[in-house]
Amino acid sequence: MSTTDAQRQAAASVVVVDYGLGNLRSVTRGLERAGAAVTITEDTEEILDADGVVLPGVGAFSEGMENAGPFRDTLLDVAESGTPLFGICLGMQMLLEGSEEATRDGEGDVDGLGLIPGRNVRFSGEQKIPHMGWNELDVARDHPLVEGIDGEYAYFVHSYYAEPESDVNVVATTDYETEFASVVANENGNVFGTQFHPEKSGETGLTILRNFVDICAE
Repeated sequence: MSTTDAQRQAAASVVVVDYGLGNLRSVTRGLERAGAAVTITEDTEEILDADGVVLPGVGAFSEGMENAGPFRDTLLDVAESGTPLFGICLGMQMLLEGSEEATRDGEGDVDGLGLIPGRNVRFSGEQKIPHMGWNELDVARDHPLVEGIDGEYAYFVHSYYAEPESDVNVVATTDYETEFASVVANENGNVFGTQFHPEKSGETGLTILRNFVDICAE
């Protein structure tokens, strides 16, 4: 381990929330490579005590919100405290107010965490769904999470994407016949997410994860 990575590890403790969905081991390995001391947990106190919190996720929006229900108040407290909260893929979508996915699945309205104004919508063009594979990131505004990744490629697997109410919440975009928000953040900048999987995105993803660890270490 390099001196820089050792310093990062000493400076930032990161928890990955275990709510029953998500590729926890891959995310953990990626964060450890980025220099974080990582704990996978469902313990509220550990989540609240961490320097940074990661909400991973794969699968359906309604199932994600149901499983994350016991953690809702804790995650809202994390966001309010200013602690960095990083949602990945479904975890990013859960940061918004809701999703068309639940309605299409006949489950009615399912509330998201509501930390970023907006909803998740389904690709509606003629593009192949799901959007799967490597695609380019176009940074729309400054945020420490996206330092050094403008024009780089990341790995996506999704059929729905975030549609924030305000451009201020759009940090980066990607074009898949439709331009969509691939990185989002709240106005305070401490709650953010990526539609793509940084843990599967090679050096680009490692840069993102290192940026996250640096944010947590501040």
